[in-house]
Amino acid sequence: MIPFEYLKPQSLDEAISLLASHGEQARYIAGGTDVLVKVKERKLNPQYLISLRRIPDLAYIRRDPEGVLRLGALTTHRMLEQSPLIGRHYPAIRDAMENIGSVQIRNVATIGGNICNAVPSADGVIPLLILGAHLSLVGPKGKRSLPLKSFFLGPGQTLIEPGEILTEFFIPPLLPASGSAYFKHTRREAMELPLLGVGLYLALAEDRQTCVKARIGLGVAAPTPIRALLAEEFLRGKEINVANLAEAGKIAAQETKVRDSIRGQAWYRREMVEVLIRRVGLKIMERIKSS
Repeated sequence: MIPFEYLKPQSLDEAISLLASHGEQARYIAGGTDVLVKVKERKLNPQYLISLRRIPDLAYIRRDPEGVLRLGALTTHRMLEQSPLIGRHYPAIRDAMENIGSVQIRNVATIGGNICNAVPSADGVIPLLILGAHLSLVGPKGKRSLPLKSFFLGPGQTLIEPGEILTEFFIPPLLPASGSAYFKHTRREAMELPLLGVGLYLALAEDRQTCVKARIGLGVAAPTPIRALLAEEFLRGKEINVANLAEAGKIAAQETKVRDSIRGQAWYRREMVEVLIRRVGLKIMERIKSS
């Protein structure tokens, strides 16, 4: 590994100032599970790593009286996996966290780092995407917020401007009779990246059958995580059953931009989009009925 200096600011302002001082020679680091791997592989060659771990109040899980869920960017995957609030009301997040790496990795890896890494296979992105998450950034120009769905530009590319730090995610209140689920499709039961990640959020009418809102998120189905907007529109106003979920899966498969890779072929990923949307939808219906 190349030598570097490890800086430990105590506040956001100090961290932003340090990056401004060292410019392109510096890099922010949170849990380090992605950054340090890239440094070891010499894909990154920073002279300074600016740790965000000692900045107070960046790791939390809170729901305010209005029902808005707030997640600090340094909240670890393990914190989310073990949170009773997340498990009961936002099960898609728990589904994803349970399948990221090992327990040791989940103890240090952060949700903010997972999103900022911006790889199409990031498990943490899809649940936040289907739950309508926004994110907050702080940088030299001040604070700003934007929807997660518009955050990604391409593999490893986001709308973060130089010097900005991701500080928080906020998820709007859930609708009544709603539920969510995420499925990570892999070749084996082991630590590996997904061949496909499928997430679904459904909100039902008073009859507990008719869809009033649907959000479908797909990972490893395009250069960035995507929403299957046409499939979502198809489900709205329809009964959630096997036939309609199967049709939504077919529509979503056509919205993907999958490609052949060393881990899977495009035709297979498209077919599995159809299969998994149906399975995930039925799982959500079971969760809503049992809640």
